[in-house]
Amino acid sequence: MNLPLHTGLLGALEAGLIAFLIGVLVYAGWAWICRRTGLKVGHAIGWGAAIAVAIAAGIDAWSLFYIGMVKLESPLYARLALAGIHDADNLGTRVLLEVVGAMSGTVLGWWLFSGHLAAAHASNDVDGPA
Repeated sequence: MNLPLHTGLLGALEAGLIAFLIGVLVYAGWAWICRRTGLKVGHAIGWGAAIAVAIAAGIDAWSLFYIGMVKLESPLYARLALAGIHDADNLGTRVLLEVVGAMSGTVLGWWLFSGHLAAAHASNDVDGPA
């Protein structure tokens, strides 16, 4: 994330809080887009959550995937791979809290911003029961 975060659990909690705020903001943007274009609430939730996770946890998730999949056959390659990761000891915890934070932010954004969007689709539901 290129921010000077703490290490350990405190740094993971900071990253999760930042991801939470990203989730709220991304969902607010998608709710606005869906209101203007007439898309349903599911589009805003789905795209908002996916983009929030990609923004918030993208680099750390890629680092976690890379370390798990690439053969680090020598100590030199392992040292080079770990040198570019901030707090490599708690990378898994940080990725988990970033994903949970982004999803929770999206849910809070849905709760805050979609009252009118959900009500408009409920009153104009053409796919509902006849």
